[in-house]
Amino acid sequence: MASGMYLTVRKEIAGWLYDAACGLIGKEPISADEVLMGLGPSRYADISSSLAFRLSRPLGVSPAEAAKMLLSHVGERLEGSPYVERVEATGPYINIHLSMQYCTAVLEKVLKEREHYGKGLREGRVIIEHTSANPNGPLHVGHIRNSIIGDTLARIHRRLGYDVSTMYYVNDMGRQMAIVAWALTRLSLDDTKKPDHAVADVYVEANRLLASDPSLESEITELMIRNEQNDPEVRERFERAVELAVSGIRQSLARMNIHIDTYVHESQCVDSGAVDEVVRRLERSAHTYVEDGALMVDLTHMGIDKPLVIRRRDGTSLYTTRDIAYHIWKARRCDRMIDVLGADHKLVSTQLKAVLEMLGEKKPEIVVFEFVSLPEGSMSTRMGKFISADELLDRVVEHARREVDARRGDMEESERRTIAEAVGIGAVRYDVVKVSPEKDMVFDWKSALDFEKLGAPFIQYAHARACSILRRAGEQTENGELSLLVEPSEQELIKRIGQFTHVLEQCVSELRPHYLAQYARELAEAFNQFYRQCPVLGAPSNLRAPRLTLVRAARYGLAACLETLGIAPLEEM
Repeated sequence: MASGMYLTVRKEIAGWLYDAACGLIGKEPISADEVLMGLGPSRYADISSSLAFRLSRPLGVSPAEAAKMLLSHVGERLEGSPYVERVEATGPYINIHLSMQYCTAVLEKVLKEREHYGKGLREGRVIIEHTSANPNGPLHVGHIRNSIIGDTLARIHRRLGYDVSTMYYVNDMGRQMAIVAWALTRLSLDDTKKPDHAVADVYVEANRLLASDPSLESEITELMIRNEQNDPEVRERFERAVELAVSGIRQSLARMNIHIDTYVHESQCVDSGAVDEVVRRLERSAHTYVEDGALMVDLTHMGIDKPLVIRRRDGTSLYTTRDIAYHIWKARRCDRMIDVLGADHKLVSTQLKAVLEMLGEKKPEIVVFEFVSLPEGSMSTRMGKFISADELLDRVVEHARREVDARRGDMEESERRTIAEAVGIGAVRYDVVKVSPEKDMVFDWKSALDFEKLGAPFIQYAHARACSILRRAGEQTENGELSLLVEPSEQELIKRIGQFTHVLEQCVSELRPHYLAQYARELAEAFNQFYRQCPVLGAPSNLRAPRLTLVRAARYGLAACLETLGIAPLEEM
């Protein structure tokens, strides 16, 4: 497999280490998969293993001594590999340094794959649900963390070869949409505004009306009941409200290079009978009971104290009921089901998984992200206190335009505008995804656009620099003698390029896309270090061709990173 060079070598080494461990202990002390998972790049070696920690107890020796014993059993096989330069036991670790032959093989294979670098290693059907914001207004900065994490995970899976479908679960039956549908018959919609922003205006005003006159709540409840009963007139009102908001949300997502494959409406789960089927199945369970007319599920046997309401006393279903039906529908269409949810969904998602387990259905894998905010503070759509994604993107792109104008006044105005848009959107996407999902973050747009910091503009500029070098070099068909690339910065860059698929695999197995963001920055740093230390166009005649070859490989690597992160790989900046 061309782009899986690092993965291929790593897997072979894992097999040797596994055999050696079994030989030392006399039985399987650790599974082959666990040995493989424990192998990867470190600060001290191209591939490191901490397997000695697992062997020390059964061997009755210290981890450092176990590492020496392990090396004595596996060293000959490692040193016999053409891709291994040397191997050593350093304390409790086995550190493996890859050879020049490995570096040459990486370059040759990356240049053969070109724009397909890293593609097609895996197969299987994956559904990733993300964004799924209530269609009662535009996306705000909190929503876009969901969108960017989900879209990046989808891109990573697709890069590896998975058949990926992204889904947006549209809440078209809840109270919030009932308020919008109600408001659209009472309040005028500003059709000069982007539709999702116009919907937010009537939603905010409607909430003020409801707060001032609580008796109006009965009208909202009636709309919800009639909508669930598929009343044609009411359903049409809900559909109009939803489509107005979703059409605007689509525009915002498209501007961030995000495309949703399928929009699944909650009402589909009701109309199909899937929700009724879920209720019937749960009613047969020993863990359901009726309280004050509502159908409840007791989850204490699953370690969850709070019961889950499945059906209201008025006979209507809840979001969670419909969500269960939706997940059963999704599960039958994929091998892997992933949800991206905010931290405020932790309890609900735990209850969802527990009920699915009770029903014997597949459970989703859930990526929970903590909240994102701006230095300006917190946001509330209901109160009309939020900064929309559109406002944020406009602000960032405007600042990027000033930077591009100052740096590239020689360019045509249309080119500067295009570059500013790509730099601004890239800055937002990168700074959001570079933070581990479980950490809170404050998005500082000025810092994100700092060309001197190690953010998206830094990576985009490294790619543009590589393109510039290749343009100035003209037509180059010969790779030259690649074994001459022995300088430390050359070796470091090649090995970084070779780690791409390993990083993608990590992202997929742990559902942590920030690994790719970190790797992209490290690859750009390695390229810049090589550029500073190794002349390319002015190199001695025997080094010019191989160094240009390395620049081409780096360009493919940087482009693959940027594209997978949803960021434009610019050729000029």
